Amino acid sequence: MFVQDFILNGQGHGEVGAVLGNVRFDPGILRPYFDDEDGGRPCVTVNTGRREYNKETRRFEPVLENVRLSELRDLGVESPVANATALRKEEWLELDKVVLRAARYRLRAWTDLAAANSYGGFNGMGKMILEHETASDPGEAIQDMDGVAEGRDDAPIFQLEGVPLPITHASFRISQRRLMISRNTGTPLDTTLGEACGRRVAERIEKVTIGVNTGVVYGGASTQQGGYGRTSQVYGYTNFTSRLTKTNLTVPTGSNASSTLADVLAMRNSLYANKFYGPFMLYHSNDWDQYMDNDYILTGGNVATQTLRQRLKSIEGIMDVRRLDMLFGTQPSSSTGPGTDVDVSLKPYTLVMVQMTPDVARAVNGMDITTVQWEVKGGAELRFRVMCIQVPQLRADYYGNCGILHATTS
Repeated sequence: MFVQDFILNGQGHGEVGAVLGNVRFDPGILRPYFDDEDGGRPCVTVNTGRREYNKETRRFEPVLENVRLSELRDLGVESPVANATALRKEEWLELDKVVLRAARYRLRAWTDLAAANSYGGFNGMGKMILEHETASDPGEAIQDMDGVAEGRDDAPIFQLEGVPLPITHASFRISQRRLMISRNTGTPLDTTLGEACGRRVAERIEKVTIGVNTGVVYGGASTQQGGYGRTSQVYGYTNFTSRLTKTNLTVPTGSNASSTLADVLAMRNSLYANKFYGPFMLYHSNDWDQYMDNDYILTGGNVATQTLRQRLKSIEGIMDVRRLDMLFGTQPSSSTGPGTDVDVSLKPYTLVMVQMTPDVARAVNGMDITTVQWEVKGGAELRFRVMCIQVPQLRADYYGNCGILHATTS
């Protein structure tokens, strides 16, 4: 099960929020390990608060440092897992590899967005809301023969917008006895639960990005006079309030591919009219594949040389035509397993066209997927939490124009 907690006014709310609040919101303090390079002493990797420029990534990145638990205690920082250092450093590495591998599987909306427009390099634990401003486009040009006529003196008008930064996390537990048996027998640490939790976290982020799960609403009023232009909420492609919509898509039959082509061209023209010129990613729901990959044949019986997908990809400005596994055409069966729950009414044969530029959509990464631990029941059981701060930030200009178009058949 996934949960989303907050850090509010310097205080943690929810189980994980409270634990993080006690360690100055640094999840590294909740990841102790025995450091073989330091004589097997219990250590943690902490965020120093400094940032250095990385020439390879061309970004300022946090400076991390390995610190003994005893040194933290001398500085007055008491880790709740000081006596629960059940994992060696190599075992933490193995666990993290499994979590990351699960998070990357078939989650295309978030992966595409993060690859195109990623925004990070800040401490997401120390921020509740990511704010940005939109501005009007002022000025007026006039013509006269003398050049002395008074023009309109304009100044830009700014509007503040915000997106919450919730923690998305899922939990699992392992007993000390299981860990000791694993270590004594030399068998690998069982990471099945860690992999499942990593999958749930990644699926939640994917579904929020698409819009089939409702994102967190938080901070309706800003710190400045006038407040935000729209509700401070984590929006997705299909529920962003400023997105363009089209409700008369032609239902595919397998023999009317040219009608789908006309629909997609009309979608592009609508975005052009709002001053968005690409590059576009065209996403489709999971019921389109049998038509997208069928032969594209023009009316009149011309010989097919390409599929409908290939024909749509050849349209100027369209980067790719991709299926989103979690953009369901119909309500999925619960028998298919976790990760198929949705919060909205689903419509068949959905298309979403997104301009993949940072002024339209960004993947905000306040904290990478990580795993923390603490002990309960006198140390007989370890609790683990896979967690991250990753949200889509969808944006419109001052006038409400947005480079996202959501099209359905009705």
